[in-house]
Amino acid sequence: MNSLKSKSPRRRYSSPVPHKRPGLLVRLLQKLPGWAWWMGGCSVVAIYIFFFYYIFVGPFSFRWRALYGDVNYPDGFEIHGIDISHHQGKIDWEELRDKGVIDKFPIRFVMIKATEGATRIDENFKENFHQAREYGFTRGAYHFYSVYSPAKDQANFFIRKVKLENGDLPPVLDVEHKPKQQTDEEFKASVLEWLDIVEAHYGVKPIIYTYYKFKMQYLSDPVFDNYPYWIAHYYVDEVEYQGPWKFWQHTDVGRLPGIKGNVDFNIYNGSFYDLRKLTIGAREQIGEEAYSD
Repeated sequence: MNSLKSKSPRRRYSSPVPHKRPGLLVRLLQKLPGWAWWMGGCSVVAIYIFFFYYIFVGPFSFRWRALYGDVNYPDGFEIHGIDISHHQGKIDWEELRDKGVIDKFPIRFVMIKATEGATRIDENFKENFHQAREYGFTRGAYHFYSVYSPAKDQANFFIRKVKLENGDLPPVLDVEHKPKQQTDEEFKASVLEWLDIVEAHYGVKPIIYTYYKFKMQYLSDPVFDNYPYWIAHYYVDEVEYQGPWKFWQHTDVGRLPGIKGNVDFNIYNGSFYDLRKLTIGAREQIGEEAYSD
């Protein structure tokens, strides 16, 4: 009879895991003394604080959404209005006319986005533009300046799509960005080209819309002072721009009956009579003698 040999279990060996040497940046950071780590952390916090202040709090902040608090209403102004685009969706114009009040004053004017660049028309422009006049508002149309299209093409596109009539506000150029490939002087020339073409067509000087810092950096030449200025400057007690201005967009989180979601609130720097004098054909509507008073 054969004897059975006991078999001891085979020992399994795992190959050693090679030690991975830290990268150069990690090794350099490991050599830093404690005070350097502390300074680095403080620097990161300072950057975050600066970024938060610049975007949300600073006097040049633009297009930020209020995180808390109520909308502020500038003192001393009675002529209020709004600007709208497809972002406001379908508007109940009857409710807006009957119940729309800003700081106890009725809405007098509505600025409406019409075009952008050389090919894009706001999907709600025709409806909004028609209804604004039907419901008794002084209306205006604006073009959003694109960094991707020549100024001439943009101006001609706006002219083809927007038929302004007597009683409408002058056309508006909304310019908020400068093409990176253009010098400051080339950019100014492009803006002036748009303004000249549009003025020649409608017979009135267009309104320039932009925010305070952009105006001071790129459009501060005296030639631009010949155009009515619509300034965007949010959550400040008064406009810091020292030159003349016609409109002030003071918040982008207004709420009104007939409009779902937020809407921009604006004021006009003058009386309702002054606003009507600014419109196309005002001399014929008001009379030459009254216009010159």
